[in-house]
Amino acid sequence: MSMYIVYMLLQNDIKIAGVAGSAQDELPASLRGSMLRNTKDNRTSADLPPELTQARRFGKTRTAQSRALLEDYVELIADLLATGGEARPTDVARRLGVSHATAIKTISRLKREGLATGLPYRGVFLTDTGQALAERMRTRHRLVVNLLVALGVPTEIAEADAEGIEHHVSDATLKAFAQFLQTSAASRATRKS
Repeated sequence: MSMYIVYMLLQNDIKIAGVAGSAQDELPASLRGSMLRNTKDNRTSADLPPELTQARRFGKTRTAQSRALLEDYVELIADLLATGGEARPTDVARRLGVSHATAIKTISRLKREGLATGLPYRGVFLTDTGQALAERMRTRHRLVVNLLVALGVPTEIAEADAEGIEHHVSDATLKAFAQFLQTSAASRATRKS
């Protein structure tokens, strides 16, 4: 029996009479470890969420990750325009820590999606839609940072963590963050007086 077939059968928890440990020993260590984890795992398919639910969750995450990239670019371009009046692809690439080619590719995607415009040999500019998205992201970012700081996270860490969180929380969660901050501020004000 080939090692691959043994691996696939063991992966699927199918017990094979007569397959000695030596057959498993012939497999690469990475596959053996995977086999051992799966054969010792006592979970059943009943422990997993329904397929459509799980697929929707993963789909939401993939979409959010793709969208987060665009949001980071739009937010940075808005900041560069506000502080220096210009957002050149080279500046965007440096500040995001990506190659110039990657920045150009993503900026092209922003243009296709109607979030940015530009002229050859000039900087990138945001459309009204892009500007609105940048303002929305800035608001989300500030809200997440303020919540983390209110929870005792140091400001520098809160700023870094907010870069990821701001893209992946729902509007309902953000609303709860804002409500918590308002309640917390009101509670502190009451204690001071």
